[in-house]
Amino acid sequence: MKIFPAIDIKDKKCVRLIKGDFNNKIEYEISPLLQAEKYKEYGFKNLHIVDLDGALCGETINFNIIAEIVKKFDFQIEVGGGLRTFESINKYIDLGVEKVILGSAAIKDKNFLKTACLKFVNKIALGVDAKDGYLSVFGWKENSNQLTLDYLKEVNDFGISRLIYTDINRDGTKQSPNFYETKKVASISRCPVIISGGVSSIDDIKKAKKLNNNNIEGIIVGKAIYDGNIKLDELAKQLDA
Repeated sequence: MKIFPAIDIKDKKCVRLIKGDFNNKIEYEISPLLQAEKYKEYGFKNLHIVDLDGALCGETINFNIIAEIVKKFDFQIEVGGGLRTFESINKYIDLGVEKVILGSAAIKDKNFLKTACLKFVNKIALGVDAKDGYLSVFGWKENSNQLTLDYLKEVNDFGISRLIYTDINRDGTKQSPNFYETKKVASISRCPVIISGGVSSIDDIKKAKKLNNNNIEGIIVGKAIYDGNIKLDELAKQLDA
């Protein structure tokens, strides 16, 4: 089970949103670079980064900050937020990230997702952000009229290398992930699934690890780290447990 500590960047700061609401965010004093350094000190190998400014406007706003993290630390990094062109995908792949996460652009245009998977083999992760069973797009500001599971069935054979499933109603709430829906998604998906949204305690990590044989590859941990509900030393012990 891979553990992905998270760094969400807005206005060059680490932030966490509550239920995907940009008007309900918490800013943290530590910089993205120093937060990445902390994760490295505790032995984490994987890192989840989202450019929230990019998600809002569809451009790679925080590329330079992310590039500094990539170059300075030896992480397996997945990065998302505003990646809506082949050029922006290529920028991050050339930088050396492990996976590029496509969200809104992939949901709005399935051909874009399919071509990206063919063009960048084993590099494309799909970010599936769902609210009440329906997909959300454009920085979670807009709900689509497409059911999550229906969409997954349509794109399942495109060659997606990883799927990140976030229940927006849980994200940033520390009310535990939606394990039930995640298992449903994982049972359909032909690629490994990452749990995201709502992690509150080490118990959530332990519960996720029990699902490791159900096509679930890992879990993302964000707000619970920043708020101190999960201590990094405790989380690091789960890497080898």
